[in-house]
Amino acid sequence: MTTYFRSKQRAPLDHKRALRRVTIISTFGGLLFGYDTGVINGALPYMQTDLGLTPLTEGIVTSSLLFGAAFGALTGGRLADRHGRRKMILVLAFVFLLGTLGCTLAPTTEIMVVARLILGLAVGGASVMVPVYLAEMSPSRLRGRIVTQNELMIVSGQLMAFVFNAVIGNTWGESAGVWRWMLVLATLPAIFLWFGMLMMPESPRWLASMGSFGETLTVLQKVRSAEEARTEFDEVKALAVEDYKSKMGSLKDLGEPWLRHIFFVGLGLAVIQQITGVNSIMYYGTQILTQAGFGTEGALVANIANGVISVLATFVGIWLLGKVGRRPMLITGQIGTTSALLLIGVASLVLPEGMVRGFVILSLTVTFLAFQQGAISPVTWLMLSEIFPLKMRGIGMGISAFVLWIVNFLIGFGFPQLLSAIGISNTFFVFVLLGIAAITFAAKFVPETRGKSLEDLEHYFKARAGLQAAVVRA
Repeated sequence: MTTYFRSKQRAPLDHKRALRRVTIISTFGGLLFGYDTGVINGALPYMQTDLGLTPLTEGIVTSSLLFGAAFGALTGGRLADRHGRRKMILVLAFVFLLGTLGCTLAPTTEIMVVARLILGLAVGGASVMVPVYLAEMSPSRLRGRIVTQNELMIVSGQLMAFVFNAVIGNTWGESAGVWRWMLVLATLPAIFLWFGMLMMPESPRWLASMGSFGETLTVLQKVRSAEEARTEFDEVKALAVEDYKSKMGSLKDLGEPWLRHIFFVGLGLAVIQQITGVNSIMYYGTQILTQAGFGTEGALVANIANGVISVLATFVGIWLLGKVGRRPMLITGQIGTTSALLLIGVASLVLPEGMVRGFVILSLTVTFLAFQQGAISPVTWLMLSEIFPLKMRGIGMGISAFVLWIVNFLIGFGFPQLLSAIGISNTFFVFVLLGIAAITFAAKFVPETRGKSLEDLEHYFKARAGLQAAVVRA
């Protein structure tokens, strides 16, 4: 009797601890995503001298990771569907390590580009697999908070990169190859991710899609209370059986109107998250602040403010996701970022070059990132992880993330050349026009998904497509 009572008391704590461990360890993939995309911000000024970079090769070095990420996202989703989320995150950890070492030791621009392509495969794969894994491990009432913790780890990784860049640059900035020390630090979280994922369970929904219902229930019992595990198991099993014959979905399934609609929304979310120009600031923030009036070392330190506000805003975003809907958060974020970009363009145009203009632009980039990281980014990755049905989740998330990274690549490649050709003001005015288009799309096409289980969402989209078809027939 005593043993039973104690076990009943420990069980809630045990399943909560297990879910917390899953979240912390798997989101090291997000930390690596953030560090590897943010570290180039401070490394570039030093790489320009050592590798002899021009505006063109600077864009190629920066965007090569993004190009690799597009294909990592595209293939990663499919591989995760075929081999499992956990197993593929283990593979990603190894690719992160390999790519980081290749970048650190690269003697020429050509080898650096190849190494960053490899690193990009891991970044893109992580952008797909980690949110899907978290979404499938989370109970519906906590899914928003848990999945967006990956976004928190991404911006934390970027902040870490900015801080280490500033410390290393200001301490050893005169030393040759100082940028290599900035890059190599990413090997440590890669090793932690690999060892940590060895102890993590597989996604219960993926196990169900493979027909492994016994293992599905076992995993759910580890990360849910007994009652929640049984209820959720019945839902997951019922839907898995329904989808069993087509569990490995393909693009042929887009013949169904409801799936076409979901893919259209997914691709749109991917595009509007990037055309705010957020990564022009995350990748080239040091150069932007240097042009605005800071020195190189001063810009490295000032750029930390961008990382700090990104982390703080993400905390706020996670809290808001539990209070308000995804759709209004997304629209508010788009309006805020577009307004900040307009003011950056105006300030760059009317204020004389110097510290005053530098601090004004810094305050506006901080404002921009508050809206981006507090609303747009967490909502985007959360909705992409939850809108696709089980049989299409990997490929749907993969294709959407592919489009996201291709747009990211185009911005990363074109920004330094655009900056050189038309100046900082006109460059940001271009992003303002794109922001207006993003607001229009979000208001017209993005649905609300808050408070629905992954299975509920699938039934919702099917019912909505059926209703639209009936209206057309009438």
